[in-house]
Amino acid sequence: MELWERIKKFESLHIVFWLIKDSCWMLELRWLGIVMVIPTLIIAAIIVYITRKTVDVHLNLAILFWICANSFWMYIEFFTTGEHKLWASIPFTLGLIFVGIYYYKTLFSKQS
Repeated sequence: MELWERIKKFESLHIVFWLIKDSCWMLELRWLGIVMVIPTLIIAAIIVYITRKTVDVHLNLAILFWICANSFWMYIEFFTTGEHKLWASIPFTLGLIFVGIYYYKTLFSKQS
């Protein structure tokens, strides 16, 4: 199976889990939302692994860190008073760094 076909199948499933997780957050279905973090992160990690030898790995790492930050934030809102919410800025920032690396590599490698 071609690399992009494999990724597409995982991405399609990943979107479903991500939407369920965020819907649970919105509807305040605490435990189902937390449970949905697991398959969402696992599939994001699989996508990172599949793309590890391509420049797209940087975008997929950004998505993985985004989901980590998003999931942490959800957990904080569900089970604490929210005082540690700003810790989510660390994986959000890492995600932005990986997006920057992706665009740097794609823009400047084309010019060489």
